[in-house]
Amino acid sequence: MPAFSLLPRPAELATGAYDGLVLTPSTRIDADSAARGTEAWLRAELGAATGLPFPRGDGESAQIRLSVDAAAGLGTEGYRLIVDGEGALIVGNDPAGVFYGAQTLRQLLPPNAFRRAPLAGAAHWTLPSVRVTDRPRFAWRGCMLDVARHFMPKHGLLRFIDLLAMHKLNVLHLHLTDDQGWRVEIKRYPRLTEVGAWRAESQVGAGQPPVYDGRPHGGFYTQDDIREIVAYAAARHITVVPEIDIPGHSQAAIAAYPELGEGDPVDVGRDWGVIETVLNVSDTTLDFYRGVFDEVLELFPSRYVCVGGDECPKKQWRTSETAQRRIREEGLADEDELQSWFIRQFDAYLAERGRRLLGWDEILEGGLAEGATVLSWRGTEGGIAAARAGHDVVMCPTATSYLDYRQSADPDEPVPVGTVLTTADVYTADPVPPELAASGADRVLGAQVNVWTEHMDTPRSVDFMVFPRLSAFAETVWTRDTREYAEFWPRLRDHLRRLDALGVEYRPPAGPLPWQRRPGVAGWSPRS
Repeated sequence: MPAFSLLPRPAELATGAYDGLVLTPSTRIDADSAARGTEAWLRAELGAATGLPFPRGDGESAQIRLSVDAAAGLGTEGYRLIVDGEGALIVGNDPAGVFYGAQTLRQLLPPNAFRRAPLAGAAHWTLPSVRVTDRPRFAWRGCMLDVARHFMPKHGLLRFIDLLAMHKLNVLHLHLTDDQGWRVEIKRYPRLTEVGAWRAESQVGAGQPPVYDGRPHGGFYTQDDIREIVAYAAARHITVVPEIDIPGHSQAAIAAYPELGEGDPVDVGRDWGVIETVLNVSDTTLDFYRGVFDEVLELFPSRYVCVGGDECPKKQWRTSETAQRRIREEGLADEDELQSWFIRQFDAYLAERGRRLLGWDEILEGGLAEGATVLSWRGTEGGIAAARAGHDVVMCPTATSYLDYRQSADPDEPVPVGTVLTTADVYTADPVPPELAASGADRVLGAQVNVWTEHMDTPRSVDFMVFPRLSAFAETVWTRDTREYAEFWPRLRDHLRRLDALGVEYRPPAGPLPWQRRPGVAGWSPRS
């Protein structure tokens, strides 16, 4: 492995015999029309770190050249990066490929290339001579971020998108609604945010009996905020997939509009876990949520729209006259089939509008909607069943994908949720279950990690829980070749210096970090 460490590891990497390309104030960048977005991004990022202007070039006069060539044989999202003494060339199969090539180019520079301002007295910047050819293993390389439990302000979310892009991830699954908060403005139903976006206090930790912090919490994204977030992500080739949870995990909506519920009026939830409150199954409630999704579809161009469908309690339906009448009228067997019927209403709604329904694997219960794609979280069994039934699957089993889970068995874990999930555990998990290796693997769109934020109330706590485990996950969904953690570990240690430059407050992994072993490295000091 050369002196620089690329993450995720590319498919092909060879060092050249040249001295490399020295970046100077006269270094120019040029791009064809399809790569203009990446040109602007690269100029801004490298310019902020180096202080160099990177003026626009003109064809052969540019030292850094970007282009799209679908005939180059690189595959979807693939790229080729060549650096020699004369210049740097990035060719992508598509605009996304060019962007990923530019991300790799930035990793060829010292870690300070990820800073937002140049360091005083910096010497020179040199791109080493290399040839890289690369493309991803999976089309769906995602991260689910829960902003319903604890709201993340817009500037923090944009920063998070940059971190996903840095790791060549391309899906941000945004969990916008739950029992504890509604986070997206719906103009025809203003009380969803006037009431549903705010709770009186929050449960602290996972102990019983519950303890509360006594502090109000809330916030939401306006529709203009959402447009900005979606556009910002799209410029980095990330699709934002919205989640509006139905028919369970809906107490915030019921607090705002009590007629949606089955019982007495309720407040926005303050407890974690599964809450018994559930939507009723009346035509009025179905029409209400069609109105919600009408506005959601205008804001999010994503092909996939998540409706949740997980952890739906049935207790209120069992004693509800409305629910029992619906079961009789539709010829359903029980409350599980009633949930399936409810979900099918929105599968048909989305299909009519050219979209695809995405749901957690409980949507298998009572029969899977025809066009549904399944998020397999309760282990791999749901994903295996769905794939064998001819449905697309995104793998995210709790044991290897839940980044709210504890990172060690040490008693000083901040909140010891779930089972231990280390960086090595994330890295060594394969998104394709062995049961699908012979048949059905083509139904696995990819995988995602899930960041549930019950116990992450600040961006700092999100950093601590997500990194460097997300860095490990990024390689599992990108790199096609056999992966060995022993080979990955030295590259990860180097990659942490990039995270440091970006101000990411990750959890330091076990073992000495490279600059802690070399205390004299300029510009770096041991982490406190």
